[in-house]
Amino acid sequence: MTPQDASDANDSRWSDLDRPPLNGAALRRALMREGGLWSGLDVVQRTGSTNSDLVALAAAGKAAEGAVVVAEEQSAGRGRLDRQWTAPARSGLFFSVLLRPSEVPVARWGWLPLLTGVAVATGLARAAGVDTALKWPNDLLVTVDGEERKTGGILAERAGDGGVVVGVGINVTLRADELPVPQAGSLALAGAVSTDRDPLLRGVLRSLEQWYAKWRAADGDPALSGLQEAYAAGCATLGRTVRAQLPGDRSVVGEAVAIDGDGRLVIATGEGVQEPVGAGDIVHLRPA
Repeated sequence: MTPQDASDANDSRWSDLDRPPLNGAALRRALMREGGLWSGLDVVQRTGSTNSDLVALAAAGKAAEGAVVVAEEQSAGRGRLDRQWTAPARSGLFFSVLLRPSEVPVARWGWLPLLTGVAVATGLARAAGVDTALKWPNDLLVTVDGEERKTGGILAERAGDGGVVVGVGINVTLRADELPVPQAGSLALAGAVSTDRDPLLRGVLRSLEQWYAKWRAADGDPALSGLQEAYAAGCATLGRTVRAQLPGDRSVVGEAVAIDGDGRLVIATGEGVQEPVGAGDIVHLRPA
């Protein structure tokens, strides 16, 4: 099915004046241009998962590179490891984009979630005035009352042989009594100067377009494109003592010392071994 733009209809189901609907037509005018990345943008009132929708559209040949699907509310939003992502309607930005980096070696596509993290953090810093840190590999952190809180996440999925769908979820106006867990946060709770979702989404997508263009121009080389350096600079995991929960119920504890050329987190253990971790659940440990 093709998503229909809920914001273009006379939808009176929203009543929270602090959470107006997105303006799909205005977003398309601002973001879609000849020669640009964004080829289409649909705002849907409610869906299960924007990632699932866009993967299905790509599989059916109904989505070109640069297609964007945005949901005002998701009933089956997913994070890494199939964790559920829930939030009240219009309280955040929940969107997915279709990328087809055909000229980039597939071995470098693993950088796309990290690239998206850098782009989102850059866009939010400009549009919301909030310092957003990156927790490897795909969490977005803000500071609320002196504590790091997760305010967003990124999920990348293959879409056929030549595409990747990257989904982003960001808590924007979530209030303290709406937090799903105490460790969650939102841009509003972090003191954002703006929580207007239209300019926030424009800022994030423009930043993503710029970083994606630089990365593609460098054939996906993370050093040449500046991506590896930018990610390391904004990564809250580096320099911390962490525990990596790895597949097979194995764990590694040590200091996160680097992001290598493959986008892996390098952990220096107490035994003097530097172990690169490509997949796993990372826990920031408090100093002893």
